[in-house]
Amino acid sequence: MADHAGEHESVVESVMDKINDKLHHDSSSSDSEDEKEKISPVEAVKAKIYRLFGRERPVHKVLGGGKPADIFLWRDKKITAGVLGFATAIWVLFELLEYHLLTLVCHILILALAVLFLWSNASTFINKSPPQIPEVILPEDIVLGVASALRIEINRALEILRDIASGKELKKFLAVIAGLWVLSILGNCWNFLTLFYICFVLLHTVPVLYEKYEDQVDAFAEKAEAEIKKQYAVFNVKVLSKIPRGPLKDKKLL
Repeated sequence: MADHAGEHESVVESVMDKINDKLHHDSSSSDSEDEKEKISPVEAVKAKIYRLFGRERPVHKVLGGGKPADIFLWRDKKITAGVLGFATAIWVLFELLEYHLLTLVCHILILALAVLFLWSNASTFINKSPPQIPEVILPEDIVLGVASALRIEINRALEILRDIASGKELKKFLAVIAGLWVLSILGNCWNFLTLFYICFVLLHTVPVLYEKYEDQVDAFAEKAEAEIKKQYAVFNVKVLSKIPRGPLKDKKLL
């Protein structure tokens, strides 16, 4: 009889343990669901935040990451300042002092070779070791990597131009025409070296300023994009829709 009562109590305890485990599992799952409900609206809001040009990655990753991105974003201020200083010196030499590239290269080589030659020959008289001139060899993998990257970008640009010339992308066509028109105006104002120097300086200032004030810039860009779409819709209704289309519009090119 006592054995039967003991078995009955063990069964009851096992059932109670299962009920407690079930209640604990339900409560934990409900807590996790509550946490998901608390987190998911925040993630949803972040996902809906407008980013310039549809950017989904940080600015550092968009610029390719690594050392070049660090230079553009002033993560290493000494190197960035040195690069800008060197570019400014080149611009001053060629633009303000009207130095020519070939003349500058020849003068630099003459000075360097003269110093090294005199130093090598005078080292025996001044009791100093001759200069250790390092052997400079371009690695094949770096050259091939640069060539491959240029090939990809050139092919991409040619593909975009082909799509525009074939009449498939009206928006891209208008954007490219506007960009080329702006470049033609800038080309009349400055020569190629000054224009290149301005672009170089902007490349080292605009990304870091955008990273610092990206929320304000993205909010302004969102309003500007909405206004541009509105004006384009009006332009499409009043002008583009009235342009007669040829009978070959819907036919596929073989």
